[in-house]
Amino acid sequence: MSVQDDEEFEKLLNEFISTQLQDVDTGLEDKAPLPAPERAALPDEVAELPDLSEATQAESESDGEDSSLSMLKENEKALFKALLNFKGAVDQIAEEKKLKKARFEPEPMLLFPNYKPSSGKKIADDAFLGWEVMIKAHPDIIGKINPEASDEQLLDFAENTENESLQFALISYVEILIEMEGCEIAYKERKLKREKRKLERQVYEEHQRRINLMNRYIEAINRKKFPINAERLVKNYFKTAQKDAEGAFKALTTRPAIFSPIEFDKIKPRLFGLIKVKPQDGIRFNKIIGEFIKKLKA
Repeated sequence: MSVQDDEEFEKLLNEFISTQLQDVDTGLEDKAPLPAPERAALPDEVAELPDLSEATQAESESDGEDSSLSMLKENEKALFKALLNFKGAVDQIAEEKKLKKARFEPEPMLLFPNYKPSSGKKIADDAFLGWEVMIKAHPDIIGKINPEASDEQLLDFAENTENESLQFALISYVEILIEMEGCEIAYKERKLKREKRKLERQVYEEHQRRINLMNRYIEAINRKKFPINAERLVKNYFKTAQKDAEGAFKALTTRPAIFSPIEFDKIKPRLFGLIKVKPQDGIRFNKIIGEFIKKLKA
């Protein structure tokens, strides 16, 4: 190729790949979950095409990678098989045109134990290398593809392509896009579940912290044998504090009887019973209990 041909080739490749992969999330986690992909119907001719990934799969099995493949979940396994098919078809194209094979090899561990955004980034990079071979081998044919073509349009184009290897490469590429979207949806669902479990754990831990704090307050007040229901006092305070923490604490330390009334029958007469219990004793204990709680470090 001349320098000008190289530049046109790179421009065509970059334009097509960036457009085709723009709907596939390869790492941006802040997007809303994608809707379930609607599979485009593959042409009938696909069933008659040779599975160009067989050689690659055989090599993997001989290296002991078949066990890794069997460990993949269904979504990841479907995506990996699409990658194998794409790689096999691209390698076949390279052999037919005596070009260097695409410099990538699908690895099952890329998708183990689950698909993740980094997996999508690697797959996008590998797809770029595959398209590089396809464009070099069939620039005139690839040049007719609309860079903004939908999955359905790509499949229609593949169906009308006479070269079987190129046809299979295009179909496998669409399968990659579909399976990647499915894996991305599953990834986002797992992420939401993790975030939900994390939030639930935080809520539970906060609930336990509050219970422990309440119990320490109750025990401390009970040890002083104040004429008040400590459990009722503390629980009503915490309930009110959820709406107005500052106001509730001020009331607790100045007028605790608001949360639980003073129990006069528990107030002992003073001076060996000579001074009987009076309403003023309720005011006195209200102040004593409030001062005690204000200094309490539970």
